[in-house]
Amino acid sequence: MNESHDDTLEALLRRQFDGPVADNGFSERVMQHLPSRRPRRTAWPLWLGVMLGAVTCGLCLANVPLLHIGWRDWLAGDLSTSAIGMLLAMVAISSLALGWSLAESEDR
Repeated sequence: MNESHDDTLEALLRRQFDGPVADNGFSERVMQHLPSRRPRRTAWPLWLGVMLGAVTCGLCLANVPLLHIGWRDWLAGDLSTSAIGMLLAMVAISSLALGWSLAESEDR
């Protein structure tokens, strides 16, 4: 199925829906016997990936002169072109990461 048929099918199902099926409390009894959700315990792969990504990024950018000049100028209080470019790149990458995380959270 694709999205163009979703609205049509939903309208058809809602038109023919008479209400919940009487099950004499069966659904409630089943829900009471189901185990509660366990908390997610495997967060270490996420943090390992974040750390490896940060280390890899740092190693790749360690020899970029523009980055060194930008940091030096920014720490000295001088907003040079290199410092502004570095700050804009940091804002852009952070914004992209934020947008991606928000897009992924909407799917759940």
